[in-house]
Amino acid sequence: MDVPIQQKKFSNQKIGLFVGVIVTLALIIYVIIQTTGGSKLNVEKERISVYTISKGLFQENIPVNGIVLPVTTIYLDALEGGRVEVKFVEDGAMMKKGEPILRLSNTDLELSLINQETSVYNLLTQMQISQNVARQNTINRQNQFTDVESSFIEAKRIYNSNKRLYEKGVIARQDYESSKNNFEYQQERMRLSKQVLSEDSISSKLEINQAKSSYSRTQSALELMRKKVGDLVVRAPIDGQLTSLDAEIGQSINKGTRLGQVDVTTGYKIRVDIDEHYISRIYNGQKGTFTLNEKPYTLLIKKVFTQVTNGRFQVDMKFEDEVPEGIRRGQNLQIRVALSAEKQALLVPKGGFFQKTGGNWIFKMSEDGNSAYKVTIKLGSQNTEFYEIIEGLNPGDKVITSSYDSFGATEELILK
Repeated sequence: MDVPIQQKKFSNQKIGLFVGVIVTLALIIYVIIQTTGGSKLNVEKERISVYTISKGLFQENIPVNGIVLPVTTIYLDALEGGRVEVKFVEDGAMMKKGEPILRLSNTDLELSLINQETSVYNLLTQMQISQNVARQNTINRQNQFTDVESSFIEAKRIYNSNKRLYEKGVIARQDYESSKNNFEYQQERMRLSKQVLSEDSISSKLEINQAKSSYSRTQSALELMRKKVGDLVVRAPIDGQLTSLDAEIGQSINKGTRLGQVDVTTGYKIRVDIDEHYISRIYNGQKGTFTLNEKPYTLLIKKVFTQVTNGRFQVDMKFEDEVPEGIRRGQNLQIRVALSAEKQALLVPKGGFFQKTGGNWIFKMSEDGNSAYKVTIKLGSQNTEFYEIIEGLNPGDKVITSSYDSFGATEELILK
């Protein structure tokens, strides 16, 4: 008799399929929980920083570094080349305008001065000789003119006398004609003598003027040469402090070489480097503030240098009121430059949270203070201490501002 075989309710294939489905569903649920941020994390309150959102006075500003410089700096360049012969002062000395700093020697330049002086003296001698000759010639022509004038007067007298006698028939026509011809001859000589004397006077004046002009040009060249030799002595151009003097005795200096500078110590300015991102928002008259020895000071932008180098541009700032006591050239200052006017705004302090969130969200604490959860926010302008809150938070809300690096993708924090 046949025995019926009982069929199994679940086959191994079905069981394996069932287990696979359950594992897959569990994995999907886990991934969903992880990606949707539904996880929670226990956090100790002592390890976080909490801030209560409130309204306050806000002004957008940027932190910059400034260096203290003299209000005026005059650079010392070698106007003439030469060898350093004498140093009258050392770097850091206080100078008065015109005081000598160092002296250079230049044999070629000094020899040129001697040659130029010789040329001037030779020209002066030649000019004096020429003037003496011209004066003697003028005297001779004047003497000749006197003789001609005397002959003319005598010829005129004889002609007038013979004319009257001839008209009365006392003398012969030949005598009359002779006196007339002599008169006309002397008259022409007189005219020519006057012309010669006049032209001689004009020529003499022209020659004298040319000689004076030539002498004046040569004298100017001599003065210029003397000035060039005088420039071998480097002098302070203004009252101030000598800084960065770079010259040693025996050193050869080329023309135009930068030797140092003189700083005016009666005032200071601040040279500030600013990121090129803000170049369109920086202009003359903007204010900056800094604190020194627990006392605040205000600066004003006086000049903007629009040339960008290595992603930065520079501005010069001056003190609005008093200058800090004891401030020194080269001192570094931490300055806040204002980019906007003051206004009332919701504020959240700068903290480590921004590096994780980019300012797009923040952990907001519950009313009982036992937990914190993510909320979306929108930030506006910023300064060195605060962000401006545009959306997402209200006054009185408490938020976590410390770093979120250890929170991972957690959606809610359980505070203990």
